[in-house]
Amino acid sequence: MSILFECKDLRKNYGKNQALKGLNLQIESGQIVGLLGPNGSGKTTLIKLANGLLTKNGGELYIDGKEVGVETKKIVSYLPERTYLDVHSKVKDVIEFFKDFYSDFEENRAYDMLSKLNINPNDKLKTMSKGTREKVQLILVMSRQAKLYFLDEPIGGVDPAARDYILNTIISNYNPEAAVIISTHLISDIEKVLDDVVMIKNGELVMHKKVDEIREEYGKSVDEVFREVFRC
Repeated sequence: MSILFECKDLRKNYGKNQALKGLNLQIESGQIVGLLGPNGSGKTTLIKLANGLLTKNGGELYIDGKEVGVETKKIVSYLPERTYLDVHSKVKDVIEFFKDFYSDFEENRAYDMLSKLNINPNDKLKTMSKGTREKVQLILVMSRQAKLYFLDEPIGGVDPAARDYILNTIISNYNPEAAVIISTHLISDIEKVLDDVVMIKNGELVMHKKVDEIREEYGKSVDEVFREVFRC
C-alpha cells in the first residue's frame, strides 16, 4: 500500500474563523474511509482543498505524493454535495462530456450502472427527482479509473432502497490500488463498507482508526461511538 492522501499541519481560515487547525492525516491506497464529523467540523473544506477548489492558508497537502494542482486533478474523482450538472442536458450528453474531459472515464461502465438503476440515458436531468440526479452524478464519478475518490454525502438524497446498491457500486467500481473517502452523516448506512474512520471536530483530528479496532476497543458500532464522541 502507498500513501495517496497526506496533509501536514494543514490550515484553512475563513476570515477569523479557523476551519482547519493544523490537521495531520495520512490515507493509504486500498482503503474506503469514512470522513465523519458534525456540521462545521471542516470535512467539506478538507475535500475542497484536496480538489483545488480552495487555497490553504498554511501547511502541506499531497495527493499521491504531488502537491494539489493540474496533475492531481487527473487522478481525483470528486462527488460534491450539490449537483453541478446542467439540468437541461440528457444523461447521455453528460456521459459524453465526462468521456471527452476525463481520459480514465469508462463509458460502458456508466451505461451498465444506469441500466441496473433503470435510468434512461435519453432522459433530461430536469425531469428527474433529486435522488435520481444524485444517482447519475455518482455513476459518473465512479465510472472513472481514478486513484482517489472523494464522495461528499453520496447517499444523502437517495431513498433507502437504493442505498445498498449504491454502496455496492462504490465497493465494486474502484481500483483496489485507489482509495475512497466518504463524507456522510448517515454513518449506520455506510459503516459496513468502511475500512477506516477519520473523525474531525472544529478543524482538528479527533480519531483515525480502523473500523475493526473501534468495535474491538469500544464494543460498539462506529455510529454509537460517533454519537458519544460528538454528544452535544
